[in-house]
Amino acid sequence: MARLGALRPPPCALLLLLGAALGVCAFLGLGAGRGPLPGAPPGPRPAPAPARLHLLLMFTKAARGSALQARAQAALRSLLRRARLPPGQALHLHFVSEPRSRRIARGLLRPLLPGLPFRCQVIFHDVDVLTEQLFPVVEAMQKHFSAGSGAYYSDSIFFLSVAMHRIMPTEIERIIQLDLDLQYKTNIRELFEEFDHFLQGAVIGIAREMQPVYRHTFWQFRRENPQTKVGEPPPDGLPGFNSGVMLLDLEAMRQSQLYNQLLEPDVVRQLTEKYHFKGHLGDQDFFTMIGMEHPELFHVLNCTWNRQLCSWWREHGYSDVFDQYFRCEGQVRIYHGNCNTPIPED
Repeated sequence: MARLGALRPPPCALLLLLGAALGVCAFLGLGAGRGPLPGAPPGPRPAPAPARLHLLLMFTKAARGSALQARAQAALRSLLRRARLPPGQALHLHFVSEPRSRRIARGLLRPLLPGLPFRCQVIFHDVDVLTEQLFPVVEAMQKHFSAGSGAYYSDSIFFLSVAMHRIMPTEIERIIQLDLDLQYKTNIRELFEEFDHFLQGAVIGIAREMQPVYRHTFWQFRRENPQTKVGEPPPDGLPGFNSGVMLLDLEAMRQSQLYNQLLEPDVVRQLTEKYHFKGHLGDQDFFTMIGMEHPELFHVLNCTWNRQLCSWWREHGYSDVFDQYFRCEGQVRIYHGNCNTPIPED
């Protein structure tokens, strides 16, 4: 465990975790330490404000091109520029990366950290160590939710959100996982307040998919069940989820017997057979499928928290219904430039 002196201007401290010890043990001592969530009657679960707000970002293969680096820098700049935390709270930024990407991330962070009006800490996790820990849990589901051998989402690490509760220590009770093609228009602390609106039984907060992706993916199930809401647009339909912004209540995930049963290979197989499901978007596909069966596991975020901009499906067979999925009213709080879509400037 080594500290980056060059990247440690007060009040922001950077922590670089290196070597084979990266992974679960790297987090010891970093969590809020509140212990298990107490039982509560149905309804939103209020909780004391955590001392540490944990964000996780996947930053791998960054050396392959400048586009990912540029998107990451823009995302981090808007995130940190708009973030405001009260005294006593600190922001913990978790990066999952390999050594080359870690060095690039350090360079991106260097000009962004001086002068922040709150405490923050940056933790790097070795992608190979986490992948090794994840593989036994997610191996069976990869064949159902991956594009194919060697494809981007076929790597176990892109199912990290599915089993993060099993590899993170109990000191970390809540974490938000974010894509790097985002631009923030509001204080990230406001997104953490969404955890307080989870109903009993909910373990994950996530926004709806804003294209007819799953109208397409569930085509056979929809043909066999013409009255189904599966794949239908909001507000009454079930369009599936988008994993660009995910609130993971790790303690609730640990405690949920239902959620952990859904990770079992036989259950995954049964559900994929029921819905004739074959996806290619990793964790997003898994959450979408189990959300069709058990919507009570999810707190649905307003579209303004993940305002997706990709319109690929408009030109690929779904122009007649596209706007029913793509519509989003309200002041956008996070833009998501998925499929390399430009994000509106301030």
